Amino acid sequence: MAGVSGGSGTKYDTIGVDYAQLRKADRRIGVLIEDALGSAGTVLNVGAGAGSYEPRRSRVTAVEPSAHMIAQRPADAAGVVQARAEYLPFADDAFDAAMAVLTVHHWSDLPLGLTEMRRVTRGPIVILTFDPEFHGFWLHDYLPGLAALDDEQMPRMHDYGKWLTDVEIKPVPVPHDCADGFLCAYWRRPQAYLDERIRAAISSFWALGDISTQLDRLARDLASGVWEQRYADLLTFSELDCGYRLVIAGAA
Repeated sequence: MAGVSGGSGTKYDTIGVDYAQLRKADRRIGVLIEDALGSAGTVLNVGAGAGSYEPRRSRVTAVEPSAHMIAQRPADAAGVVQARAEYLPFADDAFDAAMAVLTVHHWSDLPLGLTEMRRVTRGPIVILTFDPEFHGFWLHDYLPGLAALDDEQMPRMHDYGKWLTDVEIKPVPVPHDCADGFLCAYWRRPQAYLDERIRAAISSFWALGDISTQLDRLARDLASGVWEQRYADLLTFSELDCGYRLVIAGAA
């Protein structure tokens, strides 16, 4: 996720170390987000983290609860307010558009957070998230707890229509060389999941607890060639649908 808002600010004060270096925006995903935001002059970025995907062509105001994440924002990043999605300190219709990137599953009250985003936004709301009903990612074969975690944390796609109305949902393919190190970014680079530093920037691994046995199995399968034999078709793809979705709500 790009950042976190809601009840998890304290957690990201702990696990957000070096986050900005490992979770850089991927330009191809960034284009999809900017296209969805349209020509908005002012944009609110909720759960903004270190500032990934903030459009340069707009005047961005970032909201982030974690002091450690705020400290990692570049010097030229948008101005940031330390606050939570559920209590946005802005007037009604203050922004042309709003965005939230890989963060909504961390909010303590998602309907309230989305209601707040709608209140302060007169134009489109763009949310990058994950569909918990998607179970096609190979890492689930090694870490079945990921599916249970998704079911527990992630809102269903059909719920966004109840909360925001007039919602369009689009798939977001993950490039094989994705620059943003979120959970499924390394789908064609499986060795990366054995790197403790890379796992440290992915909140799912913190939630799973001790997975050393499962990682040992992955290491053995990579060394023996079993992984490549089992998932050889993946090596022919340049991008892959791993379950990531853009939820786009129209103007208020």
